[in-house]
Formats: sequence, structure tokens, C-alpha cells
Amino acid sequence: MSLPDAARINEMLQGFDRLYGLELVEMTGEQVRARVGVRDELRQPFGLVHGGVYSSIAESITSLATGMAVLTDGNVSMGLSNSTSFLRPITEGTVHAHATRLHRGRTTWVWDVRFSDDDDRLCAVTRMTIAVRPLAAPVAGSPAPSA
Repeated sequence: MSLPDAARINEMLQGFDRLYGLELVEMTGEQVRARVGVRDELRQPFGLVHGGVYSSIAESITSLATGMAVLTDGNVSMGLSNSTSFLRPITEGTVHAHATRLHRGRTTWVWDVRFSDDDDRLCAVTRMTIAVRPLAAPVAGSPAPSA
């Protein structure tokens, strides 16, 4: 099964990803590129992009890429560990993310995510571990998950 293109996935984004402005640029089984435009709501009191934005981007794009790859096997993906180091602040423009898959295991995938600013300067790095688990059968009487 081929992955949907980034434009199609962007149409399906909902909830928190849509709230902070996640936009996928490219997604394959080995890498993901995304961006988020900086705006006041994403800055902490000193004017820097809030660290939670970086962590959210990393978790979302690596969970999405892993999930798209494992769904056909009856599995789902979810964040297991997220460790972000901040190297240089971003205060305006766009946060650019480039995730590279390092490990594709049966129950975990590991990704490195590099964040840069509009001048292509390295600003943060994340090591993201994604858990891969069997898709649970719905419990009788529970509502179906929304798409």
C-alpha cells in the first residue's frame, strides 16, 4: 500500500495538530518533512517558540508516518518517548522539521527529528520512539473512533 501524499494527509489533520498549525510537506516510510508558521499563540512569554511546539511536531509527524506504515498489518502507533534538546531559539518565520527513521522494529520505531529556522540553522533536535501495538477490537457498545 502506498502512503497518501502530504496534501491529502494535511486535509485529514484534526484536533491539536490543526490548532497549532502543522503542515506536512513530504512523507515517506523513511522520512517526514513538515512546518509550522510562528505566531503569537505559539510563543512563550520571552518571545521564543514554546518548547512544547517542537515536541508536538516531532510526536505528530513520527506517529503519523509510523502509523501509515503499520496500519495495513492491523497495528497502531503512539508516542513512547520524546526527548528534545533546544539549541537556538526561533522567534519568527517558520519552524521546519525533518524526521529521519533510524530503526523499524516489530514493536518500536525510532526517529531523529531536526528542527531549523528559515535560514536553515539547526535549532532543536528530538529523539522520538514510537510504540507499535495491535489495533484493539472495539468494545461492544463503545462509540466508533472518529476519522
